[in-house]
Amino acid sequence: MSFADAVRTCLTKYATFSGRARRSEYWWFFLFNILVSIAAGIIDAILRTRAGGLGLVGTVAALALLLPGLAVGVRRLHDTGRTGWWLLIGLIPCVGFVVLLIFFLSDSQPDNAYGASPKGGMGAGPGGPYGGAPPNPYGQAPGAPPSNPYA
Repeated sequence: MSFADAVRTCLTKYATFSGRARRSEYWWFFLFNILVSIAAGIIDAILRTRAGGLGLVGTVAALALLLPGLAVGVRRLHDTGRTGWWLLIGLIPCVGFVVLLIFFLSDSQPDNAYGASPKGGMGAGPGGPYGGAPPNPYGQAPGAPPSNPYA
């Protein structure tokens, strides 16, 4: 999933807490949040609307991206086979952040209780999530014993 696709998907599913989100979707949206925060900080500095912490533009941006950020986090946890309530472990200082980071970095599971795998066809067939088996490089029929190169 590309950066633009991930941002579009997360903003389209603004408050959708059901379903699953791929790892790339979560991390691209995470990067988008950081970039928006930096841009809002620059705009606040130029407009001099900053009073201590966040400025006016930064506050509006943070509030606008709060729900989609929570929603994509819950969907990412669903993709790893965990309930969205695990997001609350992030409230525990230090330990919660590390646990969530491990969960968010985990690979997707095949189809689970939260829906079909967003990778599509994960684990289906001999090629796994990437399609069928590669062609035989030696030109033999599939399942045939290898020919003797010394005969």
